[in-house]
Amino acid sequence: MIAKELITDSVSTLHTSDTAIYALSLMEEYRISHMPIVNNEDFLGLISETDLYELADLEAPVGAHTLTLRKPFVTNSQHIYEVIKLADEFKLSIIPVLDDKHKYLGVIRLADLTHYFAQLVAVDQPGGLITLEMNIHDYSVSQIGQIVESNDARILSLYFSPIADTTKIEVSIKINKSDLTPIIQTFSRYNYTIVASIFETDEEELQDRYDSLMSYLNV
Repeated sequence: MIAKELITDSVSTLHTSDTAIYALSLMEEYRISHMPIVNNEDFLGLISETDLYELADLEAPVGAHTLTLRKPFVTNSQHIYEVIKLADEFKLSIIPVLDDKHKYLGVIRLADLTHYFAQLVAVDQPGGLITLEMNIHDYSVSQIGQIVESNDARILSLYFSPIADTTKIEVSIKINKSDLTPIIQTFSRYNYTIVASIFETDEEELQDRYDSLMSYLNV
């Protein structure tokens, strides 16, 4: 997926003629902490909730103040992973998207990005989760897949994260089986270190958790 596929039309833009009071009301309405300031199709930068509260006169146009605006953005053709990286780096609640000529197209909400990531890792799919710990040099997707499939199961998602200050990683595997016992036993026979396992025996409970997450994010 690329950036343009997650652009929302539910967040309007600010103009330099708009007041800080108006900007804050939009942030509250959209449940975000940043707003894009745009002049025609030119992206001037992001203004944050903190920036607005620091202005001397909240009823004056934001353009009447001396502003130091950050200008983080992605282009419409960038991969969604680059969008996630930018959002994390700048701690953004929205990510501006520009076209190849640097004209403003819209924004991606962090809530929509989180929704997409939840689908990517199959949060809403019934099954179980196994987390393995291993040296990064021992990491083999093909062997992990063979172990899971040998137990008549299927990997729904797989991702790993480094363990700080070590050469080890944690590998989290979402599997389409609720009963993970045979798979865990096979991993143990292959001398894998299992640090966690989650058995999802109630599909309705899993769906309730997913729905609660999406409701919290106001998606």
